[in-house]
Amino acid sequence: MKMASRKTTSLLHLLLLLGALTLLSSLVIVKGESPYKFYTWTATYGIISPLGVPQQVILINGQFPGPKLDVVTNDNIILNLINKLDQPFLLTWNGIKQRKNSWQDGVLGTNCPIPPNSNFTYKFQTKDQIGTFNYFPSTAFHKAAGGFGAINVYARPGIPIPYPIPTADFTLLVGDWFKTNHKTLQQRLDSGGVLPFPDGMLINGQTQTTFSGDQGKTYMLRISNVGLSSTFNFRIQGHTMKVVEVEGSHVIQTDYDSLDIHVGQSLAVLVTLNQSPKDYYMAASSRFIRSKLSVMGLLRYSNSHVPASGDPPALPPGELVWSMRQARTFRWNLTANAARPNPQGSFHYGKITPTKSFVFANSAPLINGKQRYAVNGVSYVNSETPLKLADHFGISGVFTNAIQNVPSNSPPTVATSVVQTSLHDFLEIVFQNNEKSMQSWHLDGYDFWVVGFGSGQWTPAKRSLYNLVDGLTRHTTQVYPNSWTAILVSLDNQGMWNMRSAIWERQYSGQQFYMRVWNPVQSLANEYNPPDNLQLCGKAVGRHP
Repeated sequence: MKMASRKTTSLLHLLLLLGALTLLSSLVIVKGESPYKFYTWTATYGIISPLGVPQQVILINGQFPGPKLDVVTNDNIILNLINKLDQPFLLTWNGIKQRKNSWQDGVLGTNCPIPPNSNFTYKFQTKDQIGTFNYFPSTAFHKAAGGFGAINVYARPGIPIPYPIPTADFTLLVGDWFKTNHKTLQQRLDSGGVLPFPDGMLINGQTQTTFSGDQGKTYMLRISNVGLSSTFNFRIQGHTMKVVEVEGSHVIQTDYDSLDIHVGQSLAVLVTLNQSPKDYYMAASSRFIRSKLSVMGLLRYSNSHVPASGDPPALPPGELVWSMRQARTFRWNLTANAARPNPQGSFHYGKITPTKSFVFANSAPLINGKQRYAVNGVSYVNSETPLKLADHFGISGVFTNAIQNVPSNSPPTVATSVVQTSLHDFLEIVFQNNEKSMQSWHLDGYDFWVVGFGSGQWTPAKRSLYNLVDGLTRHTTQVYPNSWTAILVSLDNQGMWNMRSAIWERQYSGQQFYMRVWNPVQSLANEYNPPDNLQLCGKAVGRHP
């Protein structure tokens, strides 16, 4: 009996030792891997009155705007999205690059929409990113009903940032808003019409918002234009704003009295409460549209006993010339790091010769009697089969290479259009706007260097005006009326990526396409395999991932 007891004790000790070693091993693995963050979100309808009139909006977990995603560089996001709407639904993560992972981009060219009363779990990483971003619905015309929210990606511990840590962050999701139901707006576009002017503007889903802080302290405001169609100018009574970050890049720090922020864009500013203690007006006002809209907020000192007084801060003089001049003052901070410790300027983009050049001209043709929007004469139509699935499974007839590298005089047409590129191409892209309205262009999966703005027609001679040293990197750029904007982009992220107008009416009615970034040698070093929970639809139904 004693011998058996000793054997049992020894076996127990051995098992405990093995268990401890296994636990230690797992802890080492976990310690070496970036953290995982888990979320469950439910999309539902709700009735609220953001402009004083009850209307149906899209809520995420009962919130309008939706929950804020506060994450850290390289965090792994596992987000289960449950769709309780009466239509298929997707969210896209505006500015998150989805490195090697366009499977998670959340647009109709990469993902099957989530059917009603169903769910899909997004799995993505904020790989090598910091900065101010947002998410919103990409399906139907759901963006006009809400469903948007903030994404703030913070630096990892020990990674320096080029400014003193602010006392606190405030998120400002600003944009134009319609009282009309999103389905009615969509029907209007489907019938070949255009949208009316927006009815108002909101800050964080409200017409009145107050932010409080302590005198003498500095705060960060993370500002995004989440509207459908309108540029806005933002300003704070009696205070300047120091721009420190634009869509994931640190910039040369400059103080501004007011800032033009175009549809789809985001930036972060530092504001020091260095005035006498009282309340101060904040204002956001539409720009470059005939309908003048504004929304007000308050910056309140915590020791204030004096209400805001005087006139709200005025808009800057002029529009196009003033705004273009300001845009040219945004410069990349070459000596500062971003998500990684190495300086941003260690990549000398201006010394690289482009492998391909494109000129993409937007237009507003009538096709079959309906108002459409087009790129180089081609107006995009969605396919029932996501382009990424068609590409992966080798399904023919889903998309075409209809868009030419430069504008032509061919009659406008509709197509599911893809621009073919290769991994590691270095592109020069010129956005040519021959219309009287402001344009805003976004590219998923990337940021790019904005190297030039100019009025009139772009010509090769305009390259002499490019900023090839410290041009701003961002994911969304404005193109001024009757003007051009030039960007450079390094194609280091394989996948199927949406290039679109951020002005949602134009995107919905055809001003978009997809860019296929391809390498014939398939490798996990370039692109991940399809996720285990890949949803299949259209011609991909029945295929095995």
